[in-house]
Amino acid sequence: MKKRVLVTLAEGFEEIEALAPVDILRRAGADVVIAGVDGEVITGGHGIKVVADAKIEDVDTDFDAIILPGGGLGAKNLSESWLTHEKMLLLVNKGALLASICASPAVVLGPAGLLNGHQAVCYPGAEEHAPDFTFSDMRVCVDGNLITAQGAGVAVEFALAIVEHLFDKTLRDSLSRSLLHNE
Repeated sequence: MKKRVLVTLAEGFEEIEALAPVDILRRAGADVVIAGVDGEVITGGHGIKVVADAKIEDVDTDFDAIILPGGGLGAKNLSESWLTHEKMLLLVNKGALLASICASPAVVLGPAGLLNGHQAVCYPGAEEHAPDFTFSDMRVCVDGNLITAQGAGVAVEFALAIVEHLFDKTLRDSLSRSLLHNE
């Protein structure tokens, strides 16, 4: 059965953190659906416009994973989206993988209580949004069904960790080699 992954995009998202996982997961064979929180055309923090596959309100919850890209404004907008929280909580309750990068672990997951009992990382300085949680200093942190990463510079590692979780290490390593990615 093909793995399905939901990627949520809100205005101001960090382009590398969103598109590197989309690209790498599609190379892995996943069915990746980009859902726009603010419509179907979402503008990233650096002015790149992405046409979403669907609006967040039009997607179901039949996914194996949800990815929340960061970017200061993007994370803030995700955190303010009731529909994003609804989809995220429904998927987590079904045992789906929750993957979050940059400011999103602190800004979206922290206030929602989804970091409790886990290890996680976030973009340095974003910790202030989750003051009761102690973040690790790893680049990418895998803790059960939660994968978090520090930011744009580790977007490929983040995506490869998601591939390993959803598929296996063999596929992850094969993709890493084909991308000439050195860890």
